[in-house]
Amino acid sequence: MKTIFCAGKKQLAEEAAADGAETIRAAVRRKGHSTIVVPTGASQIDMLAALVAAPDVEWDKVTAFHLDEYVGIPLSHPASFRRFLHERFVQRLPRPLAAFHDIDGEGDVRAECVRLSRLIAGREIDVSFIGIGENGHLAFNDPPADFDTDQSFMVVRLDEPCRRQQLGEGWFKSFDEVPAEAITMTVPQILKSRRLICSVPDQRKARAVKAALEGPLTPNVPASILRNHPNAGIFLEPESASLLSGGTYTAQASR
Repeated sequence: MKTIFCAGKKQLAEEAAADGAETIRAAVRRKGHSTIVVPTGASQIDMLAALVAAPDVEWDKVTAFHLDEYVGIPLSHPASFRRFLHERFVQRLPRPLAAFHDIDGEGDVRAECVRLSRLIAGREIDVSFIGIGENGHLAFNDPPADFDTDQSFMVVRLDEPCRRQQLGEGWFKSFDEVPAEAITMTVPQILKSRRLICSVPDQRKARAVKAALEGPLTPNVPASILRNHPNAGIFLEPESASLLSGGTYTAQASR
């Protein structure tokens, strides 16, 4: 794992996207196609915009999965992560993806986990773009996360801090509207990616960043498992890095 300190949120988004775009280009050069995982959430909006704008990416040779979706939320709902990715990623690409395997949380959710698991089974995932939640979660793997499951996708219950984060980001009008369950890509499946690009802006993530990078490696801080990945890059800026030991960081100080 490497930590990349950026001068600000704009640089963070641009550098993370550039890293990911080059990973995709390299995969297409190497084998003629690429499989990726794309993220959702307010902290990922700028990175996705930069990724869409990256030059010379052969998107028609790219298959994309996404990380998570609420149970019971229709595509028309403002909080739908399927909607988020169609509007902010899929529909903005200069050429269509080879395939986009989104998560449908409206029907038989356990059958949906089986369907997605079959689609992703045996695929080499070239890069997964991820974030870290305020409670340290990866995707919707809230603490204590299951580090040992053999599933690729599963249904989980969302803890209160996670649900309050979704409310605080403005996706819902009240806490009671935030779903209590979601479908998520599991931690072991996320870790199968050849490259992990973790974009973490904002002061509200600083406590989780400190726990993930400097605390014990534990399911109670799901993002701490990233320290075990040999090719993970965690992109931070002054606000999200503000609680780390060592005080003020210089951009590009650690690569």
